[in-house]
Amino acid sequence: MPKQPKKLESHNNKLHVKKDDTVFVITGKDKGKKGRVIACYPRQNRVLVEGINMVKKHSKPSQMNPQGGIINQEAPIHVSNVMLIDPKSGKPTRVGYKVLENGSKVRIAKKSGEAID
Repeated sequence: MPKQPKKLESHNNKLHVKKDDTVFVITGKDKGKKGRVIACYPRQNRVLVEGINMVKKHSKPSQMNPQGGIINQEAPIHVSNVMLIDPKSGKPTRVGYKVLENGSKVRIAKKSGEAID
């Protein structure tokens, strides 16, 4: 029987975090750590966070890395395992959305009510 491809979620997944946000890890092996979001993968509902979920990767010698060997790098974690840091208090908070008078939509921190964008 042929191997089934990995199922991707729908194309219009909206994440509550963006690139360069500071997030707090709420569960998993890195619980309690803070880091900056390097990349977002909305189709897989995952984010890449600096210094979080470090894995060892075996690499063959190449022109970029002539030595080869084992390198440490970040692996993506599920977006539900991170919370945005409140810009006012510095504590983790949930994210809400608000439409301003000029029609633009901004993210707000639920704890302080402060706009994030």
